[in-house]
Amino acid sequence: MRHHLIAVLGLEPDKLLRTFGTLGLFAIIFAESGLLVGFFLPGDSLLVAAGLFSARGDLPNIALIAVGCALAAIIGDQVGYYIGNKAGPRIFNRPDSRLFKHENVEAAEEFFEDHGPKAIILARFVPIIRTFTPIIAGVSNMKYRTFTIYNIVGGILWAAGLTIVGYSLGTKFPWLVERIEIIAIVIIVLSLVPMAIEVRKHRARQKIKAADAANAAALDEII
Repeated sequence: MRHHLIAVLGLEPDKLLRTFGTLGLFAIIFAESGLLVGFFLPGDSLLVAAGLFSARGDLPNIALIAVGCALAAIIGDQVGYYIGNKAGPRIFNRPDSRLFKHENVEAAEEFFEDHGPKAIILARFVPIIRTFTPIIAGVSNMKYRTFTIYNIVGGILWAAGLTIVGYSLGTKFPWLVERIEIIAIVIIVLSLVPMAIEVRKHRARQKIKAADAANAAALDEII
């Protein structure tokens, strides 16, 4: 049952790594960082799993994995910024679909407004938000140099940081590789906490906007 649940949620980083290898790992991190279709990919758990696999010798040495993942994350965000900067209006005008929800874009936009440039770093650790934030930065014409600096810092902290965490755990506790499913679930649950907070904030703001609109409409009727 547990295995079936993980498969349904796409939380099988071990299977992804065995199937696609090191280059596939880099491609997935790149896609989740800046492509609209990559928001559902298991970046956090995949990075930790890559570190665990590297510690066991199933993947290349940790230096290559950490640097490669960091570069993939940084380049992915740069592409996301470019997409937002060049095609922003078309992105916001797209109709909702199974892979695109305006709610995700709005949540990322509010996150960006709340935290300013540092959102580029913080968003790395928030699923879905991390995919849309560089696009929002591009749409808002954030200074490219500023974006690039924050992007590099965030990419290193997230991608290299999590792979090194996984490697350290794998070195000290080799048996964790055999419990990768449990680790994936724990990581996903932890990563969803900030996402849940942002969703709650977004919905609260939507209610306030709706209430303000209703009050304005009622005031117009009175006048």
